[in-house]
Amino acid sequence: MNNRFEDFLNKHSETNWLKALTDVLPAIHEVDRNAAQIWFGFYPLSLYRYLQTAEDKAVAVQKFVMQGKYELKDQIDSSHTFLYGHRFWKEVKDEISNRAETFNSENANLTDEIKQIAKAAADKLKVSESLTVSIAAVGLMTLTQVGIDAFKNAAGRVTPPNDLMKKSPDQIVSQRAKDDGQGLLGFLKTINKQWTVRYDENSANGKFKLMDDEEIASGAARDQSQNWLAKDPRCGEGVIPVECRSAACGTCWVGVLGGAEKLSDVAPRERKQMKIFGYQQGDEAKPILRLACQAKANGAVSIVIPPWNGVFGKKIYANVEDVELEPATTSAAKLRETISSATENN
Repeated sequence: MNNRFEDFLNKHSETNWLKALTDVLPAIHEVDRNAAQIWFGFYPLSLYRYLQTAEDKAVAVQKFVMQGKYELKDQIDSSHTFLYGHRFWKEVKDEISNRAETFNSENANLTDEIKQIAKAAADKLKVSESLTVSIAAVGLMTLTQVGIDAFKNAAGRVTPPNDLMKKSPDQIVSQRAKDDGQGLLGFLKTINKQWTVRYDENSANGKFKLMDDEEIASGAARDQSQNWLAKDPRCGEGVIPVECRSAACGTCWVGVLGGAEKLSDVAPRERKQMKIFGYQQGDEAKPILRLACQAKANGAVSIVIPPWNGVFGKKIYANVEDVELEPATTSAAKLRETISSATENN
């Protein structure tokens, strides 16, 4: 096995990877532009590397209050089903594996590697390269975190697109921008407006309603159409995991595929807490990573729910100056204490 390619990928920091992603963003079709950034936010390289080199990984996971499926090795073929480019995963995965076999360049850079693999896959598929760039970037980062052997041995299984994701890229972008009609006299309506939140664009039932200016998590909690707890032990109040209502736990973080501009601006508390948790939200007023218990909607939005949560900002990014966790609900008291201990002892 030629390990040069894996060595090449491993020499790059998370900062290098995010710069490369920024460089290729203009080449990514709008349907996947947010999705690619969200995916990289969901699977931060710095956290992965810390856990891999920790003296006792189990202790580190406990200190970071890690819950859910946070390792890519357990979801090589499924972590990216919310990307339009997921449908091209098998072909992109094959191109990456081929590149790993033949790589022998001292002057390679991440941006060019992403584009080269995306072009090769697009040419074989006879689709626009703009539709394969995102999944190429995701594939390379997946290889970096799981290793070449696990990557090659993965089945390359693709979840067939359904519902909204069956439409064309432009149709999906257009649908994400649309708001719900409010009836015949909707233009006169100033109260009791309702908006749709899509949390799974591959399912006709993957959505719920919320009132105008209501937090996303509150609307999710009203949807009792399924036994959410049976599907995910973090989900005690609907499809979005929630342990509190005060930004004190971080379990309700979500990525915004479409409609970020329809959400309330990030308040100082949410901004600070996101740093504590380690979720790289950015400095924008309306970013694409949010806490569902804080983000209020004034229109329809499409989100994706990460399969895990944790509290690792202070140790991994060293960007937390002061830690003040306000009281959460009584049911979250134990978790709150654990988080407080983790942020103090990191």
